[in-house]
Amino acid sequence: MPLILTFGDSNTHGVQPMRTRPTDLPRLTRRWPVVMADVLGWDVVEEGLPGRTFAFPDPEMGPHMDGRIGLFTALESHGPIDALTIMLGTNDLKAHFEAAPEDIAAACGFHLDVALSEEMQARHGGFEPFLILPPRPHAAGCLAETYIGAAEKAQAVQDAMRAEAEARDVAVFDANEVISVSDLDGVHFDAAAHEALGQAVADFILSEIAED
Repeated sequence: MPLILTFGDSNTHGVQPMRTRPTDLPRLTRRWPVVMADVLGWDVVEEGLPGRTFAFPDPEMGPHMDGRIGLFTALESHGPIDALTIMLGTNDLKAHFEAAPEDIAAACGFHLDVALSEEMQARHGGFEPFLILPPRPHAAGCLAETYIGAAEKAQAVQDAMRAEAEARDVAVFDANEVISVSDLDGVHFDAAAHEALGQAVADFILSEIAED
């Protein structure tokens, strides 16, 4: 059975929209990677870490939030995989990082280069990476202070991320076309959105495979 690795942050982990910090709700059982794998009929390795960024050690949450470290670990811990999804960029928009869109996008490009490297491709016998643009966050609720200015920057970041993927001939799925974040905290999405995203990503992957 094919194996897909889903590399992401709290929205891949399944954290529900929060009323208070850190959270007053449990992790969802039907997370979008689980839904996706059910539709595909594939096995899935879920590598969702709340707080994970493309390229920033977090002063509060720790140095391991830097996804550049985590991706190497994930790809060398699991497999062989047949496909990889990367859905990051939300946490990079936190106000305290003061990150420029081009810097976030460049870090996205680094992740894609790791996935496409001869070493990683050979290790897994070849696999297809897919970039998922996450639902754009905005300042709301208990996370409002953390995400001040995120809404204004998010589109530019995602446009630049798409360009990085297209330059490497990596297929891009825009989650904003099917779901949005909850207004409760402006970052996470609810169970219905996880169901919708899982179905949509599965359909996207199947269509990409069919084209190949």
